[in-house]
This record gives sequence, C-alpha cells and structure tokens, in this order.
Amino acid sequence: MWMAKSPSGQSVKFLVNAVHTMEELKLTGPFLTFSSNFEKDAHWKLLKEMIIQIFGTLKEHRKSKPYHDHIFVFSIVDDHIWFRNYQISVPHNESDKMARGGLNKMTLIEIRALEKKQKAGKYAKKVKAKTMRKMHELSN
Repeated sequence: MWMAKSPSGQSVKFLVNAVHTMEELKLTGPFLTFSSNFEKDAHWKLLKEMIIQIFGTLKEHRKSKPYHDHIFVFSIVDDHIWFRNYQISVPHNESDKMARGGLNKMTLIEIRALEKKQKAGKYAKKVKAKTMRKMHELSN
C-alpha cells in the first residue's frame, strides 16, 4: 500500500497483511487513536501525521455525521504498525466496542522522502571532493 501527501509531500510504501476496502468499512467519521510509540522517533511521527491526514474525517465535510461509530487504533509492535477497527454500538444505553474485521498489520518498507534527500546531496559531495582534490594538488 502506498500513502502519499500530494503534490510535493512524502510517500510511504507498506506491505499490508489482511486487506479490506474503505467501502467495506462504511465509515462515517472514525476516531483515530495512536500508541505512545508514535512519539519516539521522527519516522513514526511522520507516519502518524500521514495516517491522520489520510484516515481522519475533515471537520464540516459534507458526508461526515454528527456522531462517531468507529475507532481506529494504531499500535507499533516489533517495528510493525498494527491496525484495529472497532465499531461502537450502544445497546441498552451501555457503551460497547466490538472489534470489526481482523487485526491488520502494516510493515514499513520505505519512506521515499528520506531516500530522495540522501540522493540529493550526491552531486554536492562530488563537487566538494573535486574542489578538495584541486586544492590538495595546488598545495603540493
């Protein structure tokens, strides 16, 4: 699965086990919750922000409902993002959460912006090395 912040943002590639389409989920406005592990490293913070932008419901969106019937829980275990979808139902005035669908696992494969930044300095390094060589030759 690819996630991207268009047009000039980062893109992230995941390997996803157990796939459900957004139409199967029939979401009207999910809550998103994240484990505290998402605050530890910069790449997890980036992924958290991308997930919020992709799965979050925009305020005042024309198809959003005034209630929330789903909770998405994202956790990090062994460098994998685990995703659980809970459906909220209220039978007999008791709040209840039911797991809907299976526990899904996403394995981070690459973050393209980091790769792009690493390759971006390649030319500058070559120019600097060439300049250093010339200075060394002139000093000898």
